[in-house]
Amino acid sequence: MKHNILVTGASGFVGGAVIERLQADGEKSVIAVVRGEGRLSAPVSIARIETFSPQTQWQPHLLNVDTVIHCGARVHVMNDTEADPLGAFRRVNVEGTINFARQAAAANVRRFIFISSIKVNGEGTLPGNPYTAADVPAPADPYGISKSEAEQSLKQIAQMTGMEVVIIRPVLVYGPGVKANFLSMMRWLDKGVPLPFGAINNRRSLVSIDNLVDLIVICIDHPQAANQTFLVSDGEDLSTTALLSRMARSLGKPARLIPVPSWILECGAKALGKATLSQRLCGSLQVDIEKTRALLNWTPPVSVDDALDKTARHFRMNPTK
Repeated sequence: MKHNILVTGASGFVGGAVIERLQADGEKSVIAVVRGEGRLSAPVSIARIETFSPQTQWQPHLLNVDTVIHCGARVHVMNDTEADPLGAFRRVNVEGTINFARQAAAANVRRFIFISSIKVNGEGTLPGNPYTAADVPAPADPYGISKSEAEQSLKQIAQMTGMEVVIIRPVLVYGPGVKANFLSMMRWLDKGVPLPFGAINNRRSLVSIDNLVDLIVICIDHPQAANQTFLVSDGEDLSTTALLSRMARSLGKPARLIPVPSWILECGAKALGKATLSQRLCGSLQVDIEKTRALLNWTPPVSVDDALDKTARHFRMNPTK
């Protein structure tokens, strides 16, 4: 079944991958929403907005649209310079999303797929005690709080209007073109830098961009997806040590990992004011995707090693990006 699909955040990491997959699947009517002068290599219809805010007028872009995939957001940043970070996140991620969803419902959009974040659940788990979609939200930072509030507002709009809402909470997303800490990790490994991460026994769930996009596409049509919340991962949890070792193998490099005990790393990071980074490297964050598997009959189609190989190939071809 073909659709008229509008994708926000189309020039971003997730949104761009969604556009590519929809084209590969033969979807002919896809509208890519970009901000300002943002560009796309994909030959799709482009809708330009100046800002994603509570005042944005969406009606001209929603004509005949039956499915929205909302990837656009003010994203999490490590060192936010806003005087009021929570207020800044709320203006875009909560108020902007509410405005958008209300206009989508008024335009008779059938299904609104919202890309949220595992930060709605919290910042970490004990090993073997993963987050589930049924957990009471416990966001701990402004970004997670804004995503949680947006989720609750979308559920209310769904109840009032009948528009179907699907919420997807990804864990850390990686793949070709990934930025931030994952890119830094690849650069360290590629240069052969000795890293003190050879004895970390945590467990973290990750999701490759291909697996995330596959789930998003499944949720466009699947009848059981309506008004549900799904967690998504690759289905294999890794320690930081294992991730670095397997990424190095994909890069064709030796992993020079020094077995420094986690508690020493954590103490050093706290002393340097890097407790958040320490949590990401040494702490656990696992998700249970059994609901996603069972309700949608979905299995992550790409293995971790295949996803790491694909990420490494792109990195080798684009080492400066």
